[in-house]
Amino acid sequence: MYDVTIIGAGVSGIFMAYELTKRYPESKIMLIDKGKKLSERNCKARSKQECSCDVCDQYIGFAGLGKSEGKFNYTNDFGGSLGRKIGTVQAEKLMWEVDSILCSFGGEEAELYHTHSPELEVNAKSVGLEVLTTSVRHLGTKRSHHVFQSLYEVLTKRIDLWFETDVYSIEKSDSFEIHTSKGNIKTKKVVLSTGNSGSEWMYRQCEQLGLLPGPARLDLGIRVEMRGNQLESILKDTFETKLHINRKAFEGTTYCMNPNGRIIRKYQHGLVMPDGQNKREKDSAGNNLNFTLFVPSFYSSKEEADLFAQQVIGGINRGRDRIVVQRLQDLKKQQATTSHILSSNSIVPSLNGEAGNLIDELPTIYLDALREFFDRLEKLIGEPIDEETLLYGIDGKFYEAKIPTNDSFETDVTGLFLIGDCSGETHSLSQAAASGLYAAKMI
Repeated sequence: MYDVTIIGAGVSGIFMAYELTKRYPESKIMLIDKGKKLSERNCKARSKQECSCDVCDQYIGFAGLGKSEGKFNYTNDFGGSLGRKIGTVQAEKLMWEVDSILCSFGGEEAELYHTHSPELEVNAKSVGLEVLTTSVRHLGTKRSHHVFQSLYEVLTKRIDLWFETDVYSIEKSDSFEIHTSKGNIKTKKVVLSTGNSGSEWMYRQCEQLGLLPGPARLDLGIRVEMRGNQLESILKDTFETKLHINRKAFEGTTYCMNPNGRIIRKYQHGLVMPDGQNKREKDSAGNNLNFTLFVPSFYSSKEEADLFAQQVIGGINRGRDRIVVQRLQDLKKQQATTSHILSSNSIVPSLNGEAGNLIDELPTIYLDALREFFDRLEKLIGEPIDEETLLYGIDGKFYEAKIPTNDSFETDVTGLFLIGDCSGETHSLSQAAASGLYAAKMI
């Protein structure tokens, strides 16, 4: 009989397991994942068609999405609602505990930087924008791999770990019985931490236990690639910033700003999207700056949100890895960008997209939000946005529909806990990890 079984070895599950071993060293802990050990996660496919994994290594396995770039934002301004769930002071304290653990396993080699700028906050407010602040520990892919491999080596001496394991069902009586492809497990408590990649599985398990999800959120947004010095006036004191615009018809927030970075393809949920890559991921820096302006929308169910994403992003993809790119100047003229125009553009695209017209590809709200944001941004930086700025359609950020939990992340099924993105409360690596620490303290 296990005391706690954690299903899902992403950051929330890892940090919970680690904290449990420190607090309750005599307890019997199991950590299960559908994917592989970190050392065996080797998929480098550039498209879904090229991927031969039964379970794709890029997203599933030990460390989950923490394997990719490892960007930890320590803030309550964005990245989830953990602060509202457990209190902002407690949430912030836990995020710094996460940072301390990362540093103890080699993360201190990545410099901690801050985006707080009082002057920028005042100037942004005067033009109708809000600055969201954070402290950032950006590990990068190589260092993130080292940190989580070191965590794995500690955990493997303290707990039981099963990889490449399918969980078929979870039954509840006085305790829980988990039916898996490697045999059955009896456990006193179960924690689900499968993240967004395991959302469909999680909802099925919860439904069988009488738990139903609520409304869901989906963020879609155009990824922008501008010349590298375009935002120089507001980035003079910080590496990046996060700006928020709020209007009656929409709100939008910049996400994953990468000075001297590149745009790459992101494969998620069978869809292909433009994503930002930090300059540290390559031996040489890029010449451009990129970010996404995400616009949130809300749906009655996760299925409805996923269907809309499939219609919009899938409609652009057309069954392949198609991403559309358009110059700002052509968007203003309501005309398509051609490959000939793109070949002579002063801002050289870092992603090989298909030249086209986003007006024909996207719902108008995402174009309207970007136009309004650019209008405010021009006032903030004191110069026009370069008309050869490139716009890529379309990036997406997926969220779990919330299944109700109490202040300890325990569901209405006694002994069943949801942490990380499974809780619907966290949307960032730092908040997901912090929720794992918190649940370990409260369980």
